[in-house]
Amino acid sequence: MAAAVVWRRGAAWLRSCRGKVLRRGGSPETPGVPRARGCAGSREVVPTCERYAVRRLPFGRLADGDVAFFERLLPGRVVTGEEEVKPFNVDWLKSVRGCSQLVLKPQTTAEVSQILRYCHERNLAVSPQGGNTGLVGGSVPVFDEIILSTALMNQIISFDKVSGILVCQAGCVLERLSEYLEEQGFIMPLDLGAKGSCHIGGNVATNAGGLRLLRYGSLRGTVLGLEVSLCCSSAAPVLQVLADGSALDCLTSLRKDNTGYDLKQLFIGSEGTLGVITAVSILCPQKPKAVNVAFLGCQSFAKVLETFTTCRAMLGEILSAYEFMDEKCMELVETHLKLSSPVAGSPFYVLIETSGSNSTHDEEKLNSFLEQAMASGLVTDGTVATDDKKIKVLWSLRERITEALTHEGYVYKYDISLPVGKLYDLVTDMRARLGQSAKNVVGYGHLGDGNLHLNITAESYSHSLLDAIEPFVYEWTARCSGSISAEHGLGFKKRQFIQYSKPREAVVLMQQFKAMLDPKGILNPYKTLPERSTC
Repeated sequence: MAAAVVWRRGAAWLRSCRGKVLRRGGSPETPGVPRARGCAGSREVVPTCERYAVRRLPFGRLADGDVAFFERLLPGRVVTGEEEVKPFNVDWLKSVRGCSQLVLKPQTTAEVSQILRYCHERNLAVSPQGGNTGLVGGSVPVFDEIILSTALMNQIISFDKVSGILVCQAGCVLERLSEYLEEQGFIMPLDLGAKGSCHIGGNVATNAGGLRLLRYGSLRGTVLGLEVSLCCSSAAPVLQVLADGSALDCLTSLRKDNTGYDLKQLFIGSEGTLGVITAVSILCPQKPKAVNVAFLGCQSFAKVLETFTTCRAMLGEILSAYEFMDEKCMELVETHLKLSSPVAGSPFYVLIETSGSNSTHDEEKLNSFLEQAMASGLVTDGTVATDDKKIKVLWSLRERITEALTHEGYVYKYDISLPVGKLYDLVTDMRARLGQSAKNVVGYGHLGDGNLHLNITAESYSHSLLDAIEPFVYEWTARCSGSISAEHGLGFKKRQFIQYSKPREAVVLMQQFKAMLDPKGILNPYKTLPERSTC
């Protein structure tokens, strides 16, 4: 009977939410579009090069003749005005800022190749940019790099309903792809809170993880092929498309291709430092016929872990997501976004999603799990949704935590991969270490794949607070044999800490790949890899 009580409470709360449904990754006013771009206020962001005392590398300087060339190449698609360029220079979190004077908006791979060829000849640095939703400073310039935006490369090239293989340009917005596929009876294997803005090319370039990794795996397994524009020397053209800015066509739609090195894997997760991804071939699963979401309260993190063990054993093949968040996350979502949680009074919360082909079968399995979890004391309260709109309401409590945090001031964000049993210990230790010097220390993330999002907020940026956090957070992670980046990448903010997750020999090899594919180092400089002298 305990489970039945949960359903009645949940149904009543969800009925009260009608008319206030939020789309995933969106806001009440603008569904599907992250509202947090303006959440941090209108404060001026300190230029990255000043805040972090970065030395500009000896790249060329933009001249009037360069702008004239690009205006001929891309008529009507060159942005030069100071106010027009400004949004492209600042990241989503308003934590880093570049000083670019030029934004280019190509529409084809050929145009990208011509841009890179010209920049290679002139030694002009380039910052590739998709939806600019990155969280580690990887998608905006550090100095005056030319911004190459994929915003207009937004065409769906093909979709095969038999194989489920989608081929599209890199600038397609993830949410648009999801909507297109749902009409065909399929879904994207990747789902993110920023789906309303992020581009699939950027997702692949950062090897984004997201909410469905537990069920569908990482992009390294679902991306079948890529088309990439390179900055190679004239001595080593690829496919003889262009001597500089050559196009590497690995846009296969085959699930099995065991011929030589898997070159696409070099570019997945390379964060635009080896080449510019211009098109993607990705394997998409069929849309599940039945989806259920449970939002539950647990009295300790030990209960969260035990609930996951029970959940995985009892739900098996229909389990598609297992997210956790602490009570402080829910307080911030309620305070800043006015979202009410259906479950209150618990130190921890979990969101469980199931997806399958038989609603009766799935509901029976979920009910059995919930009855077991309630009877054994693993879960103290909860609610379940099966209707799509109500499911989105529950998901918004998890997906909009990042947005809520931006209202707290400056946010120090850490995306860590750890053994599941130690996942929350880092949050506890960081709270004890920082004490009153931080406004809030919160933890949430994808418990199913051991991914913790540690967030520390303060009224404003502070060097002393940063020094108290780093390198402590990375040393702690390394002692547990974890990774300092589970899914966000290294970007600008983490590049000098790669040694906490990779041995020196691996870093040197990565630098050699970089030197081979981008000999002048013009592609997304100051990102991902440390300077050669520090490795």
